[in-house]
Formats: sequence, structure tokens, C-alpha cells
Amino acid sequence: MRVDLATMTANAAQQILDPQAWRETLRGAYEALQPGGRLVFETRDPARRAWEEWNREASYRVTEIPDVGPVESWVQVIKVSEPLVTFRWTYVFAADGEVMTSDSTLRFRERQEVETELIAQGYVVEDVRDAPDRPGKELVFVARRP
Repeated sequence: MRVDLATMTANAAQQILDPQAWRETLRGAYEALQPGGRLVFETRDPARRAWEEWNREASYRVTEIPDVGPVESWVQVIKVSEPLVTFRWTYVFAADGEVMTSDSTLRFRERQEVETELIAQGYVVEDVRDAPDRPGKELVFVARRP
């Protein structure tokens, strides 16, 4: 069974670090789509250099979580080796002082790189637009299987 629409949300596309895995992901989505079906996903625009704002001063916040209490959180960059950026989220639970961290790496692909790979996998790039909730920060790709 083929589908009309395949999506990747929450910057899932950037979590695919290996170029071969990226090509295989795009190809797998292509194979799942029926002719005329679309692949839609967003990715942060590397020209915006969002990681430059990933520091404690800019990202620190306290969130009140029911039945848990206040939780402090912030993000900080660990390493930039473009196109890869590695960062760490830190969470401090006020109730018991427990500290949890989560390290992640994202791949920042240039618009032309994404379009070129989509075309190489057989897609027609119909549109590249701003994310409505993050204008100027993310690119939304709409690609169609002919």
C-alpha cells in the first residue's frame, strides 16, 4: 500500500547524520509514496546559525511540572564541526537536585544540498518555504513523487 503523504517533523531530518542514511531515508519515503504523493519536512536553515544562541544565558528557563515541581533547563553547544553541531540539554529537578543531561547532534544541510538530493532520488521539488511558526529560522520542503 502506498500513501499520499510522508512527513518528518521536529527536525527529524537533521537527526539523520550519515549521508548514505539520508539518501536511503529519502528513497524509502519515495518508495512509500504513490505517484503524486508528497514528502514534507522541515530543517533549520544553516545560514541562520541557530547554534550560536544555544547557551545557558539565552536558553535558561524554569518549568513547573505537575507532581514534579520546578525544573530548570538550558542548552549549550559542545562542538561545532559544520555541518554537524553537538549540544547538551541539562535539566535540574528542584525537588531532589537530580541533574539529567541529553546530548544530541544535528546535521545542518544547505538548501541547495537538500534540493539536489531530493532531485537525485527522483522527487520534484514543488516548494521551499519558511516554517509558519519559525519564519526565517527553518526551511519547509515540499517534494512530490511524479
